[in-house]
Amino acid sequence: MNSIRSLLIAGVVAVTLGAVAAPAFADTQWQKDHPRREQVNNRLKNQNKRIRQERKEGEITKGQAKQLHSEDHAIRREERAMASTNGGHVTKAEQKALNQQENQVSKQIGK
Repeated sequence: MNSIRSLLIAGVVAVTLGAVAAPAFADTQWQKDHPRREQVNNRLKNQNKRIRQERKEGEITKGQAKQLHSEDHAIRREERAMASTNGGHVTKAEQKALNQQENQVSKQIGK
């Protein structure tokens, strides 16, 4: 009886994990069509998480977190502006410039 119950529980857990993880690996059509924007935006998303974590752990002040978020928002606005002038895409050179800006913000997180 216990082995059957264990198997059922394991099966439910596996199905649940599969349902949760599948969307994380599935690229949308937009992601496929805009890989440079996707890369830039993923970095911004990651930095946002890092800022929140550093704030939660008390490693940066509320003011520092606000400033870092503000810098990231400016990068996001610039990414959108660049894309709007190029048919929804960013060029390799624009991606490089955005990544350099993100690098500067990244260096400030968790100092």
